[in-house]
Amino acid sequence: MDYKKTNAPLNTVTRDMIEMAEQTGNVYETVCIIGKRANQIAVDMKKELEKKLQEFASSDNLEEVSENREQIEISKFYEKLPKPTLIATQEYLEHKLYFANPSRERDHLGD
Repeated sequence: MDYKKTNAPLNTVTRDMIEMAEQTGNVYETVCIIGKRANQIAVDMKKELEKKLQEFASSDNLEEVSENREQIEISKFYEKLPKPTLIATQEYLEHKLYFANPSRERDHLGD
């Protein structure tokens, strides 16, 4: 996923959870969906960052081990990105998340 193109806010925003829960009908289910997506985003971001920083880990030269400007810039870029929870919340609000509740679907089939 391209996190640079997200329009998620960089700061925490107060939201009306009752309004947000209209898609699911349950506040707790909404929070769970957003939380699971935030975990997925955090894992993806961590893997991406580790992959980019891996290039710098291969050198054992003492001069290169001191400050490396590129490495610092990469780290700063990731620090400035919106937090995974904010990205997941924005995706949820924009209806970009697919979610299903298997137990609810099973109950509807039994009706």
